[in-house]
Amino acid sequence: QVQLVESGGGLVQAGGSLRLSCIAFGRTFSSYNMGWFRLAPGKERDFVAAIDRSGDNTYYADSVKGRFTISRVNAKNTVYLQMTSLKPEDTAVYYCATDYTTLTSSSRWWSYWGQGTKVAVST
Repeated sequence: QVQLVESGGGLVQAGGSLRLSCIAFGRTFSSYNMGWFRLAPGKERDFVAAIDRSGDNTYYADSVKGRFTISRVNAKNTVYLQMTSLKPEDTAVYYCATDYTTLTSSSRWWSYWGQGTKVAVST
């Protein structure tokens, strides 16, 4: 079993930045791939970014490419999502997810999820 706890959400003006953190408790963090997804009101949960267990490979949704950066520090059991040039359409609850094998953009294949952290971007 793996427990994920997100933090770092908040209210920010358009054009601003936030850094989300997700700390994992349980099994060996370095053995797991990590991902970020988001759920906006009235929408389905969307893929944002993913990083493999080594941190060597990262993947992004087109909507955030060039603005968001996913990274991890295995020694701290933590994955980060640095968000810059935020837009009102980035407003959502952001979820951290982990899985031993998958890196897919489809949320159904990720095994463990955090409770989410809310990000609101004002105009």
